[in-house]
Amino acid sequence: MSTEQDKFNHSKRLLRDDNAVKKQTRIAKTYGVPVDEPHKFVKRHAMNCGNPKCVMCGNPRKTFKELTQQKKRLFQDLDQIRGTPSAETEQ
Repeated sequence: MSTEQDKFNHSKRLLRDDNAVKKQTRIAKTYGVPVDEPHKFVKRHAMNCGNPKCVMCGNPRKTFKELTQQKKRLFQDLDQIRGTPSAETEQ
């Protein structure tokens, strides 16, 4: 059996999903992306093509061969200890 709070939470969740679909559909139409199934935008953004090698959608660390923040911090600390300029400032 559901309580009133359960019913309220369910309707709120459905409203939130509908608002997300409307927002992403509006974005897709603005940029000229065809909208065949609007409810695929519940869990996916309109401008995400899904290709991991895409410059806009992919991970910048993999696409541009960037270091992670932890590795950058580690190399910076090591350079300070050694007293040598960092590799990023030399380039």
